[in-house]
Amino acid sequence: MFSSQGPSLRELAVQSLSSVERGYDLLAPKFDHTPFRTPDGVLDATAEALRPLGPFGRGLDVCCGTGAGMRVLQPLCQGRVTGVDFSTGMLAQAREAHPDAEWVRADVRALPFTEAFDLAVSFGALGHLLPAERPALFAGVHRALRPGGLFAFPVGAPPPPTSALYWALLGFDLAMRVRNAVWRPPFVMYYRTCPLHALRDDLTSAGFTVTTTPLTALGRREDGSPRGRLVLARKAGVPD
Repeated sequence: MFSSQGPSLRELAVQSLSSVERGYDLLAPKFDHTPFRTPDGVLDATAEALRPLGPFGRGLDVCCGTGAGMRVLQPLCQGRVTGVDFSTGMLAQAREAHPDAEWVRADVRALPFTEAFDLAVSFGALGHLLPAERPALFAGVHRALRPGGLFAFPVGAPPPPTSALYWALLGFDLAMRVRNAVWRPPFVMYYRTCPLHALRDDLTSAGFTVTTTPLTALGRREDGSPRGRLVLARKAGVPD
């Protein structure tokens, strides 16, 4: 599951007993060698789906981590690209890997931008927000986009209840709920709190028009449905 360059079991245990921010500060130097980093295949599939909708001006990676999203933003955006995250450690790694981008430390539930970007993306971060916190995030992204701007992020197809993955994710979420009930500070990381219908409702409430498109490069499941979809949330207005 982890490469030899990844974190040890002890390091993961220390991280899991920390807050989200402190945990990712600790994990940052080895994060790109864990399965938690968004795979290049997902990033490339996202870029492929976005390419016909561009080119874009300025780009923003929300909850940027170590900067993997730059693989999507930099080829698609003609203007400056920016990453925002609350982990100082993750931003340090991102800054080292992509010194030509702008990096901002901020709480994504209170994004400090107003009509500054044409494209915003996010990868693998929504599970770190409780459902009650999503409206603030989506409202902030909406405010950060220029008229006609686009917010895009991939979502995987939910595993069927007959699969081992379904029960593994359910078990993980239950374990996290127990951990957070008995240990402080909490570490928010859930895999089953972001169903597509709930995301669509929250985005619509924030003012977006929401569509989805299959990530065809990720293939299809046995029933013919796509393994992943790209959520496309458009802010009203005409791009400059």
